[in-house]
Formats: sequence, C-alpha cells, structure tokens
Amino acid sequence: MSKKIVVIGGSAAGPKAAARAKRLDPSAEVTVIQKAPEMSMASCGYPYFVAGVFNNRNALLSTPYGEVRDPHFFVNTKGIVARTETEVLSIDRERHIVKCRDLNSDATDEIPYDKLIIATGARARKPPVPGIDLDGVTTLQSMRDADFLRSIRDEGTIKKAVVIGGGLIGIETCEALQLSGIDITVIEMLPQILMFLDWELAKVLENHVRSKAANVITDVKLAGFVGNNGKLTAVRLENGTELPCELAVLAIGVEPNTDLAKAAGLEIGTTGGILVDEYMQTSAPDIYAVGDCVEVVHRITGKKTRAPFGDLANLEGRVAGENAALGNSVTFPGTFHTGICKVFDFNAGSTGLSESRARQEGYKDVVTVINASLDKPEFMGAKLLISKMVVEGTTGRILGVQCVGPGDVGKQVAMAAMALLGKLRVSDVVTADLPYAPPFSLAIDHFIATAHLMENKLKGRLKGMGATELKGKLDKGEKPFLLDVRTPGEFDTMRLGIGETLIPIGDLRHRLNDLPADKEREIVCWCKISLRGYEAAILLEAAGWKNVKVLEGGVMAWPYRREK
Repeated sequence: MSKKIVVIGGSAAGPKAAARAKRLDPSAEVTVIQKAPEMSMASCGYPYFVAGVFNNRNALLSTPYGEVRDPHFFVNTKGIVARTETEVLSIDRERHIVKCRDLNSDATDEIPYDKLIIATGARARKPPVPGIDLDGVTTLQSMRDADFLRSIRDEGTIKKAVVIGGGLIGIETCEALQLSGIDITVIEMLPQILMFLDWELAKVLENHVRSKAANVITDVKLAGFVGNNGKLTAVRLENGTELPCELAVLAIGVEPNTDLAKAAGLEIGTTGGILVDEYMQTSAPDIYAVGDCVEVVHRITGKKTRAPFGDLANLEGRVAGENAALGNSVTFPGTFHTGICKVFDFNAGSTGLSESRARQEGYKDVVTVINASLDKPEFMGAKLLISKMVVEGTTGRILGVQCVGPGDVGKQVAMAAMALLGKLRVSDVVTADLPYAPPFSLAIDHFIATAHLMENKLKGRLKGMGATELKGKLDKGEKPFLLDVRTPGEFDTMRLGIGETLIPIGDLRHRLNDLPADKEREIVCWCKISLRGYEAAILLEAAGWKNVKVLEGGVMAWPYRREK
C-alpha cells in the first residue's frame, strides 16, 4: 500500500520536502496543502519586485527555466497533488487525519496521512499600538503585500513612507521604496540597524543609507499610527515626534506560526518554535516540522535558536522529506546564522557570532580585529571591504565574521561560513590556498589578510584599537597622540578631524622629533586602511615608544562623523 505523505505549507520548506519525498519514494502519495493562492514563492525577492529590479511577477513563482510552480506544475511534473487556497483546520494525531477547508467553496474534507510535515512558516509581528489597522499600514510578508507595495510604486502617488524596523527586511524595503522615488524614514527601537552586525559596522551601513537620502532614526520606539477617515497620515514615536506619511511598512521581525502544532499537542521549544530533533521530527513520531515555524540548534553555542531564512528552510525540507519517505536516516545539524543583504550600493553579511553575541554567550577571551581593504587590485575596479573577525583568544578558533562594503561581501562570508563549519582556527586560515587572479581577488585575499591581522594581534605584534575605543577615550578627555601617516593630498580630501597630526609615512623616520618626547605617551596611528598605520607603529616601537596602537580599519572604517 502506498505511503501517504501530507505537507502543510507551500512556500519554501514544504514544496522542497514534498519533492524530495516523491523523488525518493515515487510510489508515495504526496499532497501539499497551501492556504495562499500561490506556491513556492521566492519571498526574499519581494523587495526587488517592489523596487522594479524586475517586472515579471511570475518570476517569483517560477522554476529556473520559467515554468510557474502552480498545482498543474506539481501534479504534471512531480506527481504531487497541490491544493492551494485550502486551509488546514486541525490535525487529528490519533486518526492520522488532517481536516481542511476550501476557501472558495467553504467545503471541508479530511486527508489521511502516514507521515505529516508541518511547514506553516511565520507571520509578521504587529505591535499592539493604536492605528495598526489604518489603511496604509502594511507588512512585506506575502505576495499580497508585495503586490500592494508594487502598485504603490507603479502609481507614484505616495510621497512619504516610514519603515518600522531596521533589520534585513526593513532595510531592503527602505531601498525598494527609496528607489521608487518615495521619501523614506527608517525607525529602529534599538541603538543600531542590522543587529547581526556589531555597532561599528552597522554604523557604516547606516551612514551609507543616509547618503542615499533615506533618514534613519535609532533608539526610539513606535507609539502608534495617526490617521484621518481611516487612512494613515503619520507615525507617532514615543518621544512625541510625529512623522507625516501615507505609507508605513512594519518590518519588526516574524514569529513562528505554531497554532496548528500547539492545537495538536506538539511540543513547543523555548524560543517559541516547534521543537524538533536532528531528523526534523517533532514530539509526535509521524510528524515532522520545517522552516520558519521551528527552532533549530546554533552550531557554535549549542543552544536552540530560530533561523527564518529561505535557504535553511529548503535544507530542512530536504531532510524532512527524505526521512518521511525512507525513515530517519539524514540529519540537519543546525545553523551558524549566516546571512547577507544588499544595502543600496553596499552589501552586508555575517556568519557565526558577533563580538557582542560572543560576550553575551559567556566567552571570556574574545579577540576581534577589523580589516579594511580592497576585494581586488585597483586596476581591476577594486571595491572596499570592511571585515570584523571574532576569535576565541585561548584557542584561536574563529567564532564569527562580519563584512560590509561595496565589494564582494558574499564571497567573504561564504569562506567564513566554511571556516566555521570546519571549526578552523586562525592558524589554519593564514596559509589557506584560495583561487587568485586579478579579476577576482588580491594576491592575498581579503579573508586571508583579515586572518593575518588577527594572527599578528594574537601574537602581540599588532596592538590594535577599534574606532569605538578611540572615540570613548576622546569623549572621556584622554589625549593620545593621534598620527595620520597618509599623504597631504589624502589628508586634504578626507580626514577624521579629531586633533590628528599629519606626518606622511615616507617622512616619519626623519620627523621623529615631532612626536611626543615622553616615550610612554599613547600614540594611535592610522592611514586610509591602516596598512601604513601598522608600518608606522612598528617604526615607532623600534624607535623606543612603548605605547603605540593602530586604529583598525583606518579612515575607511571610521563610523563617526568626519571633518571631510
């Protein structure tokens, strides 16, 4: 008798699980139940559809060769029954039955299962504030939301919008609407945008967003929405400020959609997602769960976490589909929280632990380094990369890497993610054999160069100082000697303006008398990216100065206001 496999949810994880199960057990009767009209939506592409990067709506629903993944596609190509616009009302675990309702006819029926896979996803968080139901307040969670925002772009009638939330979706939505000619303000209740980054890198991104004529307000909470005749007219903040607007997009995160699982008596984890084991199996042996509705293991901390990412949803679905078809034989080991996003002309990505997260997790010996350098030679159209590596100092094990800038951030984060997968130490990376040719990288790739800086720091050769540490010293009234070793032309074009002295690196050996006579005086050196700053520090230490530091990342990684 054919095995009956039922999948609840038809976005990313569900169809992947169904397809995997059917491939491995062609005799199985596989059914996917989807509440929305569409299936297999590329939801990460919604902001780019809204922005007009592409205009074919069906591209969000299509295979690589252009066929729309609708019920006809699933039954004809894959032999899978797909029921759209069908709501699952309940799961009867004793009878192994799923009760459904057709949203068009209102008719109900029951579908039996031998194995059930829950892929109910997540829903957008909506704060309990006044005016939340006003016309003009929306999210960007569904195809319907994407269609609504795209219609706003195409009509061109809305002039001002506010995005509430400075995370991935919030910043991508900000760009999409700004490119549509709408005046944008991003509101974030936390001290920074993009919380997967440490503050100094997030601030670089925030400065870039501002440079694109989009306002960013951090450290302030939403109080509510103001309207007239049922339509949005302003967003009110807790500090009393009102921001006039005709559109507000809520992007404050998602919460797992676990209603069905809870009603069926399945165990829910500590983070609020459905509890699953490494086989993606729930507390009920014949039920699996995948995607944004579950919690998984963080592969560094070992703790449970939620990771609502499209790539992980597909990987989890693949595992659950195979296990549902053939029995538990493959596992999903968890996540490093690897992610990337586009921020206008910049990119931002990370994997593993940030410095702040590592300290929160109790790591006692956290060492970090910031590297600002190019992704390839100048003559090949080089672009800037700013990376921060986080390491456990006692072992040298890499805990996390963040990277921002207009350069090839994706390559850097991908290499870092594989380093985490291999539990590599800094000493493993400093001589890594990576592909090199001028169109693709420098002779010493940015990732290896970051490891070189970290190695020098761990061995005491590089005494680095981050921008936040230097700014903190200055704000407290401390007066280190600040030494910029760039050329006069560079200095005139761009400088920090914090009381620094310019002595070009080529003149430094001959101008040591211009430095403090007190050899114990703290000196902080830098250049554009602090390569020359490091050379200057070595020179000064050889000349007898005892307390010489290098400003990591130099001028290019400085996240504060510059004089020029």
